[in-house]
Amino acid sequence: MAASAEEYAAFEERVRRTVYMDNLSPQVTENVLKAALDQFVNAINVQFIPNYINPQSLPRAALVEMETLKQASAIIAEMADSPFMVLGMPRPVRARAAEVEMFDSRPKKPGRKITYKWLDPEDPDFEVARKIKVLTRKHASETEFLLNHQLKEEENLANQQLENLKAHYKKYELIDGVLSDNTAKKLADRYRIPLSDA
Repeated sequence: MAASAEEYAAFEERVRRTVYMDNLSPQVTENVLKAALDQFVNAINVQFIPNYINPQSLPRAALVEMETLKQASAIIAEMADSPFMVLGMPRPVRARAAEVEMFDSRPKKPGRKITYKWLDPEDPDFEVARKIKVLTRKHASETEFLLNHQLKEEENLANQQLENLKAHYKKYELIDGVLSDNTAKKLADRYRIPLSDA
């Protein structure tokens, strides 16, 4: 059933305020993405777009609705000029204006009529459609291979960052212990080195 002109106009206005973001790490959640964007704009809704071809395939994409059209334009311009990283992953997020076709819940445009037909094998377009289908499958398998490789690299980086964090925390505990039990003061007195309290 087609939407009324007013309903469709409201939907189009929502589309203009929405930004399509892709190349998101699989660890990014709605709350993480909103928190990252809240530094610059007011993101009021985040909707991740499912990958129907291969659900476990990466990267993730999302439709992020901003409070105003100005904010949507500003974040697109900012992300075009500067890399925007989420969760410290080496995967710069890309952004562009959302399009009507990206929304699963889009209303039917008033006055629009869609017609379709099965192609006959004798039709000249049949061979073109078959080649496109084969090329699409090839592209999907190549993309899956590359993205799985990228995911492994990201997991290794996340593990490395965790190990570095643990090592730095152990150093902090060691320094804090030396300062709290007066070992640092004793050593400073022994070697006549001034110890700053700052």
